[in-house]
Amino acid sequence: MSKHVIDPNQWITLYADYLFNYTITRVSDKDIAQDLVQDTFVAGLKSMKNFKGQASERTWLISILKRKIIDHYRKINSKKGKAEVRMSYNTDEQEGDWLEERVADPFGKTAEDSIINTELGLAIDNCMSKLPEKQALVFEMKTILNYETEAICNELNITASNLWVMIHRARTAMASCLEKNWF
Repeated sequence: MSKHVIDPNQWITLYADYLFNYTITRVSDKDIAQDLVQDTFVAGLKSMKNFKGQASERTWLISILKRKIIDHYRKINSKKGKAEVRMSYNTDEQEGDWLEERVADPFGKTAEDSIINTELGLAIDNCMSKLPEKQALVFEMKTILNYETEAICNELNITASNLWVMIHRARTAMASCLEKNWF
């Protein structure tokens, strides 16, 4: 497996639009989305020495961006006195707040694992794109980002029962889609 090489001089050209589109669907505010993408590039520059090259540059930047989005919601939730959004991640280092320097390549095992993870990730993204917008957002917040029910309900101004109906519908649709497109 060839290792990917980082070239920050190309980041804006190659990834800015993709990262912005990824972010705007999650924060629904153009200025915040632009700030988060900018923060991602800065964090990437700071942690370049930790890039192992086992994942693509884009995958690595997305992993940083996801944490920036989580941090954004944690910050606004604590400001509003809402339930704290819990975030979990695996690390061999001691536990603590997430640091950009700890971002590891998500595919650090074998070439086969990398291919399987990439294909599964693409299948999940494809299936999520077929969900209604709000359903996809709720599914991601609850299932992928592990947000607390109360935080999601407060953020999206929905009831807990409405949340669970959307989660159920999204999970059913995702299972069906993945069964057709992945398994």
